Amino acid sequence: MERFVIIEGSVKLSQEELKITRTQAIPTPWGEPSAPFEFTEVEDKEIIVLPRHGRVCRKPPHLINYRANMWAIAQLAPKAVVALCSVGGIVEEDKPGSIAVPDQIIDYTWGRETSYNKGDSETITFIDFTEPFSEQLREKLLDAADDLLIPVIDGGTYAVRQGPRLETAAEIKKLAQDGAHYVGMTLMPEACLARELGLNYAAICQIVNLAAGIGLSSSKIDMKDFSDVSDEATKKSLKIALKAFESF
Repeated sequence: MERFVIIEGSVKLSQEELKITRTQAIPTPWGEPSAPFEFTEVEDKEIIVLPRHGRVCRKPPHLINYRANMWAIAQLAPKAVVALCSVGGIVEEDKPGSIAVPDQIIDYTWGRETSYNKGDSETITFIDFTEPFSEQLREKLLDAADDLLIPVIDGGTYAVRQGPRLETAAEIKKLAQDGAHYVGMTLMPEACLARELGLNYAAICQIVNLAAGIGLSSSKIDMKDFSDVSDEATKKSLKIALKAFESF
């Protein structure tokens, strides 16, 4: 049976679409993944969910064991890996509730383990990261959204910030000047580890708010206001991922 992995973001995936039948812990040389993997079957495919932030103890972005997560995913030998993530929109036209399939990344994080290279070998694994996401998988996600009549934004640059705090208005202005369209906290080092492991990896972003200073006068960002927007966008993102898996 073909396997596919969905990396769950900060919003729990709908049990209406995914009825989990079993869980499995996968040990790795890099420690424990965020949580046991959750398995279900959709038609003739096995869909496996990894809660990136954990289930019982919620892990903030800078403390996620990305190396363990991606290593464990690779042991499952999936045909594709789709990462879901909630982001702030830096472009005012990208309203909350919009969905994007990014094609670029700028990494602003620090102190995270970004490679499986341990410095104990005669060789170094260099990776080409010109295009950080699988273009084949991105195209399948875009085609799936089109088939489902779900509007999505094709492309854009995801700025990865350290977290867990949100950004200042000045920082968002700087990110915009750098060419970023979305701001989040989790796609690095997840994406480059996926590349080292040869995984077919791409992301779907749910824009849950406009970033600091974008389209706001004096209002502060309140995370409690995001729930309805993020829940609906995540349900649509899950449908897109499942539809894309049908074409493999």
